Parts: sequence; C-alpha cells; structure tokens
Amino acid sequence: MTNKLKFKIIGSIALIAFVYSCRKEVFIEDKDSKNRPADWTTETHSNNVEPNYDIVFNQNKVNKIHIVFTSQEWADMQSNLATVKAGGYRDEPAYAPVDFYFNGIQWYHVGIRYKGNSSLKNANSGKLPFKFNFDIFEDEFPEINNQRFYGFKKLAMGSGYKDLTLMKDKTAADVFRHFGVPATRSAFYEVYIDKGDGNYIYFGSYTMNEVVEDTFLKNYFGTESGNCYKPDGTGARLSTFVASSFEHKTNESIADHSDIQGFIAALNSPTRTSNPTAWKAGLEAIFDVDGFLKYLAAMNTIQNWDCYGRAPHNYYLYNDPAMGKFRWIVWDCNLAFAEGTGSRKSLTFDMNEVGTTWPLINFVIDDAGYKAIYKSYVKDFYTTSFATSRMSSIISSQQSLLSTSASNEQSGYTFLTGGLGSFNSAVSDLQSHCVTRVSDASTYAP
Repeated sequence: MTNKLKFKIIGSIALIAFVYSCRKEVFIEDKDSKNRPADWTTETHSNNVEPNYDIVFNQNKVNKIHIVFTSQEWADMQSNLATVKAGGYRDEPAYAPVDFYFNGIQWYHVGIRYKGNSSLKNANSGKLPFKFNFDIFEDEFPEINNQRFYGFKKLAMGSGYKDLTLMKDKTAADVFRHFGVPATRSAFYEVYIDKGDGNYIYFGSYTMNEVVEDTFLKNYFGTESGNCYKPDGTGARLSTFVASSFEHKTNESIADHSDIQGFIAALNSPTRTSNPTAWKAGLEAIFDVDGFLKYLAAMNTIQNWDCYGRAPHNYYLYNDPAMGKFRWIVWDCNLAFAEGTGSRKSLTFDMNEVGTTWPLINFVIDDAGYKAIYKSYVKDFYTTSFATSRMSSIISSQQSLLSTSASNEQSGYTFLTGGLGSFNSAVSDLQSHCVTRVSDASTYAP
C-alpha cells in the first residue's frame, strides 16, 4: 500500500469520525423529517431558524468548505460553462448537485453553478466565482426539501479576480455598511473541491457574500416584500426603461414594472430644468436620494471603475416598503480601491466627466443643494469609516488572517503568480491607496 493511499484512507476515516462526532439530535419538524438525512438538524439544515451570521460570516477566522462532485457532474458543469460562454451569457450557467461539507457536517444535493461576467469569461485560472442554492434540487430529492445552510438558502462566492489582496470585495462592503450604505455581509473562505476522483484540490481563498434577495433584504431593511431589481444592460443606465434590464429578484411571478418605470420617469422628467423644486420633490418621493449621495461619497473616495457611472451593473434597487422609496444597494466591489484606466477609469470627486447617459449621477450632482450634501458626506466618510487609522488596522488584521490561505494557493487556481510575495505587495499597495485617497478627499472637502 502506497503512502498516498494510506493517507487517503486515514483521512477518510478521520472525516467520517468527525462527522459522527458533530452529529446532533434530529429535530422532527415537518412531514419530511422521517426521510431526512441522518445529520439533519433544525439549527444546521432547516428553514425554521434565523440566519446564523456568527457562524456563516465569522469575521475572526477563515472558514473552510469541501465540495464533492461526481466525475460526470463535474464534466457536465464544464461543458455547460463552455456553452454559456459561447452564447455570450444570454443564459446563466446551470446548477449541478454536489455534496457540501462544513465543520464535518454534510449538506446534500446542494446546487452549485458558476456566476459572474468578466471574472468568469476572462479569468485565466480554474479559480472561478460560483453560487450555491441549497434546495434547488428538492424536487428530485424530496429529503432535502427547504434545506438551508444555517438559515441561508443562497450564497455567492467571489474568486478575487484581479484582486491580489484577496480582500477588496469584503473590505469595500464592510466600509460601506459602516458608513450606512446598504451592502451585504461577507467573510473569507478556503474552498476545496473533489472533481470526482476522490482527491480534494485547494481552489484558493474566496469571499463568501450574502445574497441580496435571500437574507439581506429582511436582515437590513426588516422586510423582503418589496420589489427588488438587479439592473443590468442598457436600461441600467436609468436613461430609459428597458424591461429586460430589470429582472425581478423578489416577487418574480409579477411582471409589473410600474414602480421602476415611475422612478426612471421622475429622474428624467423635464421639470428638472423647467421647475427644479418640483423635480426634486418628485424624485425624493420615489428614491432615497440622500442614501445615494452617501453611496457616491464613499464610492468616489475608495474608487471603483466597475460601477454605475462607468458600467451598467453591480447594484441593486429595492423598493423599500418601510421607507416607501427605492434604496440603492452596493454589489460586487472586487475591483474597488483602484483608479482604472481609459474609459473605465474611476470617477473624480466632482464627477464632471459623467454625461447625460448616466442621469442619476449627472442630474443629481448638477443640483447645487445635492452637491453640497454629497461634499459633506465625503468629509464624513474620510474622517469616520475611512479614517486612515481605522483602515490600516482593518487591512493589517485581514492580511494576518489571509496569509496562510494566500501562501497555500496553487498554480492553476490562483491569481497570485508571485505567491505570498504578490499578496503582501498588493496589500501594501492597498494601504498606500487608502492613505492617498484620504489626502485627496481632504483636499476636495476640507
């Protein structure tokens, strides 16, 4: 018997022992309970609990997940990815069922699919972003009906494409939330995948993100009953209404878009020039303008060349019943903390380069009153949430947290071509970037 085979057998025995040691008493909760998998518990697997953010989004450690495919499911997933790429992303990738392990506990027939655009299409690496849906295969496998991962049905995994620090997506989301701008929770994970041959491959360090339409809306706003859209494409510029650009992420069975049409109409109303006071009143009645100004202040300070004003995507709009207005939600900031180049360069503080093709910025910032509020938020941001001492501490702490994960990344499943040196150098650059942006912001809004 080879040493490799011995290690594999010993490792398998250890994993089985750990699974049984972590097994908890099964809680009989519904008609499906008699058919549930043996380690199914209310706390870990059911939909009868509140999402456990402390476990799933632990901020003090790098969690690990192990994913097991059959060889056929892995092959099918890669074939589907090739088809989707060839089709120009007209269809999103298909889900494949996998076994999912976390802390020695198994989740069954969990749906996994690739996600993303440039991070999926252009990445020269096997480290690709993906998304989980824990009960999407419940019709085929009734025993997992309403399966959850500590209360979460869906989770998104960012691969760190073009981010050698491995932390920009999480750091940006965290600083937005601290400043009062709606943004999802996130945490660091190591991902290990068995493609069906019995061997785990370390796919590297990922950022797990809360999914907006799954748990975020209720957790942040207190309700998930309003219409939530993830704008993408031409209509996402908000110049004109294009139905295909506004996919319902909640209330999916409702084809009505009258609320988002009303918002776009109010934004582009001719009263903006003929009666500015009426225009502002109409816009503020349907959209949280103040929240958007806070978002602009934070985004322009940290910089991001892949967001509204430069690209028609990477945000959500939620018609918040509690406020009675649309709220702006940040999404996908892995390319933040960078100036960019050419036509995809981050916006300046004044945003003078933004034309009427981006009306939500152009029209709002053209109003003297709104611009004064925006400028005051820039100062609030760099003196509080983005203060140099605060950001330095956060980045240093995350560097320590991620160092082992970064150093263990493997060729073919990493963007760190220079290994740990690439990671540490990028983190140093991030620290410098934050210091420079505070200096620039203080010049703009002293």
